[in-house]
Amino acid sequence: MTADPATPLPSHRQQPDAKGFFGPFGGAMIPPQLQQQMDEITHAYHRICRSHDFIRELRSIREHFQGRPTPVYYCKNLSQEIDGARLYLKREDLNHTGAHKLNHCMGEALLAKFLGKKKLIAETGAGQHGVALATAGAYFGLPVEIHMGAVDIAKQHPNVLRMKILGAKVVPVTFGAQTLKEAVDSAFQAYLVDPVSSIYCIGSVVGPHPFPLMVREFQRVVGIEARAQFQAMTGELPDNVVACVGGGSNAMGIFTAFLDDPVRLHGVEPLGRGPTLGDHAATLTYGTEGVMHGFNSIMLKDAKGEPAPVHSVASGLDYPSVGPEHAYLSRSGRTITGTATDEETVKAFFRLSRSEGIIPALESAHAVAYALKLAKERPDESILVNLSGRGDKDIDYVMENYAALADET
Repeated sequence: MTADPATPLPSHRQQPDAKGFFGPFGGAMIPPQLQQQMDEITHAYHRICRSHDFIRELRSIREHFQGRPTPVYYCKNLSQEIDGARLYLKREDLNHTGAHKLNHCMGEALLAKFLGKKKLIAETGAGQHGVALATAGAYFGLPVEIHMGAVDIAKQHPNVLRMKILGAKVVPVTFGAQTLKEAVDSAFQAYLVDPVSSIYCIGSVVGPHPFPLMVREFQRVVGIEARAQFQAMTGELPDNVVACVGGGSNAMGIFTAFLDDPVRLHGVEPLGRGPTLGDHAATLTYGTEGVMHGFNSIMLKDAKGEPAPVHSVASGLDYPSVGPEHAYLSRSGRTITGTATDEETVKAFFRLSRSEGIIPALESAHAVAYALKLAKERPDESILVNLSGRGDKDIDYVMENYAALADET
């Protein structure tokens, strides 16, 4: 049976086009030899991911290994404290490994298995993607190589240890700013050495086509669950959905299910220390169109037009570009872009911890900080926050650098 041509496809089925573009954003600006591998992955993804065996195995993994579905939780204490909107959390921090990243890592590793690949390569910033891919490698018996900036290795030491315990090789990246952008550069170079027997499992909805599509589709389970769970709890849809945005995988995961609904979708970027270039990573807020890492999107640029230095208290958000679908949705007006500073984020980190007994990842705390501000502006509405990860990885760093803010919450 074919769809009625008069009935439009859901929004996520309309984008990207065959060449990987979301409007003007996306595509694959890569060397010809790498394009051949991308074409192979694209073809395999469309063929394999619709097969009964792949779908059955992925669903079994999600239920029996990852612990899905994760719940939606009503923040009763925090909602009463702010005397504003009703706050809810999609608890991706309860997903195995402690974040949403395992959703696409298990999918990408399963795809690698079907393709006969022998090695998984990836970058990581906060370490959650690295831990998730190391977990997937252990599950499928595939060696894993994780590239991570030296700055982030120091900040995220617990996750570095977890990757090593799980059997992954962690490659320190010591050039440039030694953070997420450089980790992506290093991982791509390693992948180019042998793209035939290895696969680059990118950690967000960024990179050349088909990665923004693939990661979104593997992460879409978050929104599918959240939409059904929220309706079951409340009898209606949320008025607002909020998620942090660096590359943007957790945000696209939850946004996709609500694109065709009358729901406001808020992507929260890291404003860091303030609006001066180099002090933040608020790409959609301050960036312009440009190509980086093989795709066209919105990016922060220096005076020479090169990727600008960025900063965020959250290692997983300090990226000078953003997923092409986020650029498209923001520029078309479907999503609302907001920001949270480092200080607002750390205060939200402590507030959620002490009000609800939930320690959020610093990345996710950006969304919580923004939601607290939004709650005061819209006191009669509901706000669903994608709590994309837990904060175990951040507690040493926060207490060493921001303990004084605990007393201000």
